[in-house]
Amino acid sequence: MSATADDATVPELHSAKGAKRRALGVACGAHALHDGYTDLVYVMLPIWQSEFGLGFAALGLMKTVFSGTLAGFQIPAGFLAERFGATAVLGLGTALAGLGYVFAGLSDNVTFVVAALFVGGLGASTQHPLASSLIAHAFAGSRSLRALGTYNFAGDIGKMTLPAAATLLFIMMPWRHALILLGALGSIAAVAIFVTMPRFRDDASLMRKGNKAEPTRGVRRAYAFPLLLSVGVIDSATRMAFLTFLPFVLTAKGASIQSVGLALTLVFAGGAAGKLVCAFIGARIGAVATVWLTETVTAIGIIVLLPLPLEAAFVLLPVVGVALNGTSSVLYGSVPDLVEPAWRQRAFSIFYTGTIGAGAVSPAINGLLGDAVGVPAALAVVAGLVLVTLPITLVLRPAHMVRPS
Repeated sequence: MSATADDATVPELHSAKGAKRRALGVACGAHALHDGYTDLVYVMLPIWQSEFGLGFAALGLMKTVFSGTLAGFQIPAGFLAERFGATAVLGLGTALAGLGYVFAGLSDNVTFVVAALFVGGLGASTQHPLASSLIAHAFAGSRSLRALGTYNFAGDIGKMTLPAAATLLFIMMPWRHALILLGALGSIAAVAIFVTMPRFRDDASLMRKGNKAEPTRGVRRAYAFPLLLSVGVIDSATRMAFLTFLPFVLTAKGASIQSVGLALTLVFAGGAAGKLVCAFIGARIGAVATVWLTETVTAIGIIVLLPLPLEAAFVLLPVVGVALNGTSSVLYGSVPDLVEPAWRQRAFSIFYTGTIGAGAVSPAINGLLGDAVGVPAALAVVAGLVLVTLPITLVLRPAHMVRPS
């Protein structure tokens, strides 16, 4: 009897593992496509400027429409997922994001392009909170942290590949046809999400059956999630501030425009690696220890960068990139450990809205600081702000953060 039961269990275990791998693969694919769509706007801005005779203010507004819609509708996307299910809303959002680019390719004036960007941003708002929530369903504990780190890394792959693919398509066909073709990928991906994403226990049903009280009732400690969110907001704001000031620091050291581009590439490459590596480090030594490591390295790296000669700065920048972006994977990966399953979709929606919003407003605020005290002093302030996260993480006792297993 025991042998028979064991034999029957083996297919179930394989099936469960396969479902988890499939969930991770679908979520990573969605992240790559959506982040690729988000950064594709940068490639299109010079083309739209030439096509419609736009000024820089108008171009900035076009980017703001997409990014602002993406950030602002993440919480409503979470509410929709609670009612209709995360897989359905994620699939619909993916189709809508692609449809935005199809509409942009069909548009013959700037008003329709802006409307298309709104549609694309609306669809893209579903991806971060819902894909993260689906991964949290599939994996638990330190495995969830590693899975979310892999998912986070996949977004950077999309940022590199989709704009590059668009550039190649522009050589072979008119930009409108290329956008329609790239937008059609969203519909294909939506079907793949509907068909291949495993159906885990639904958060929406848990919330309908459970307590209808405020979301804080679902937080394991009343202050744990808000504190984690505050760390994420500070981390995102300081990351965007550093990237804003970096070109000016390098130019002051004698860097050319091409050298600045190479420097940013080194930071982004280090950041992509950091998102993956730091998630695995966090799974081994714990989230609090990893945040202390990455934020300390970030602060020290910023301060050390200021007096370094240009050649040495290029050597340091990938290391700064690893620490600068690596924290985000640990923070996102800690959300499931601080929030009850029934509230994870809403928690991810709030978390991504706060961090993306902070990153959006940070350059403007820090620009004022740079005008007031100069770039080196402003970067020193940024380094100090990074260290503010350390005492906050101490309040989040390791028992309530993702721990090694």
